[in-house]
Amino acid sequence: MAEFITEDFLLQTKTAKTLYHEHAENMPIYDYHCHLPANQIAADHQFENLTRIWLHGDHYKWRAMRANGIPEKYITGNAGDYEKFEKWAQTVPYTLRNPLYHWTHLELKRYFDIGDKLLNADTAKQIYERCGEMLRTQEFSCRNLIQKANVKLLCTTEDPLDSLEHHKRIRNDGFEIAVHTAFRPDKAMAVEAPTALNAWIDKLECLCDIEIIDFHLYIEAIRQRHYYFHENGCRLSDHGLETVYAEDYTESEIKKIFDKIRSGKSLESLECLKFKSAMMIEFALMDYESGWVQQLHLGALRNNNTRMLKSTGPDTGFDSIGDFETAKPLAKFLDTLDKNNELPRTILYNLNPRDNELIATMAGNFQGGRVAGKIQYGSAWWFLDQKDGMEKQINVLSNMGLLSRFVGMLTDSRSFLSYPRHEYFRRILCNMLGNDIEAGLLPCDLDLLGKMVEDICFNNAKDYFPMKLE
Repeated sequence: MAEFITEDFLLQTKTAKTLYHEHAENMPIYDYHCHLPANQIAADHQFENLTRIWLHGDHYKWRAMRANGIPEKYITGNAGDYEKFEKWAQTVPYTLRNPLYHWTHLELKRYFDIGDKLLNADTAKQIYERCGEMLRTQEFSCRNLIQKANVKLLCTTEDPLDSLEHHKRIRNDGFEIAVHTAFRPDKAMAVEAPTALNAWIDKLECLCDIEIIDFHLYIEAIRQRHYYFHENGCRLSDHGLETVYAEDYTESEIKKIFDKIRSGKSLESLECLKFKSAMMIEFALMDYESGWVQQLHLGALRNNNTRMLKSTGPDTGFDSIGDFETAKPLAKFLDTLDKNNELPRTILYNLNPRDNELIATMAGNFQGGRVAGKIQYGSAWWFLDQKDGMEKQINVLSNMGLLSRFVGMLTDSRSFLSYPRHEYFRRILCNMLGNDIEAGLLPCDLDLLGKMVEDICFNNAKDYFPMKLE
């Protein structure tokens, strides 16, 4: 019987072990998409205990606890820190075969050297106290945790209205690891919530000192923020979309729709689609002109539980996979930009696994421009960010694109303990390649395959993204 979380965890063949330990294990991390709070990095924050660093904001764990019948008081409610942790510890044994079981024990082992105990109700107090003592030392501050994970660059995600004061502080005080931001303008086109959108536009007016009386001035104000982000090192945008919006529209239609928005009137469904379509083209053109990479996260059906949305707010674990039309609008959007050679480097992420082959083949339609892997089929995301999902993404990309040009893994996490997810991905990648080599499906050329592994782990991302490492 194999032991759990050994040095050869997930590595089933001798060749897989060689690829991982000699090529993947010590490669640095280029984490081009995460949601780590920049203010905590700037302040080099320290967490008092495991609950604060592990459970606050982690909707993966929250969903598991709800599925295990844990009352909301112990999840997002007002229970004490240890009470919440104890309920999570009680839940962990029930997460067997869920990726949370692997991630939990990988993180305990990599950060706290706890490999001799499984987390459960009996070990909860001992693990909580041991980890708490360590967390309260300087070695476990946010910056030191990032360094401990061998991260060379990370990229957080901010709204266009963000001052980027924390990124400036990080840059100015000489932190060795490059911390960049990504431009996330979802709120700028959120016409389904007109009151919130108008409030956002009002703030944009003040920030840019522009009276936004028409659509043209709206785009100019957003462009000003885009330039501000660029001046502060941003080279990457990010968009969370149900699907790509690519409705036909005219300039006069968009002007009228914007006027209607500012007057506080609700839009018809077709008007919403036209406005979102226009905004996506404008965002993409800004990215192209500035030499940025755009990321499109497609397919999330968000905030499905009305009662809990009212109680706990958005992004608290009540989202799921959606089944939106993807192929035609995505093709139209990319083609509209490509016609005039204005398509920026683009990463496409799908949340619905039925769209794996769709996304991989769509990427192939718009490659070229002397950029290797210009259109990327992004890593397995969110609900697909687990062993089965990663294997399927790797297989589809291998069959329908160039796995060797893949920019690799990201954390997409709010937790400073999530970096073992890169290790998880690397072990899965090496195991798949190792199995193919030993089955005679790939040559036993470990220099060739080893270079491919190293490229996917770090080098491809370093070459693809225009962010500076220093």
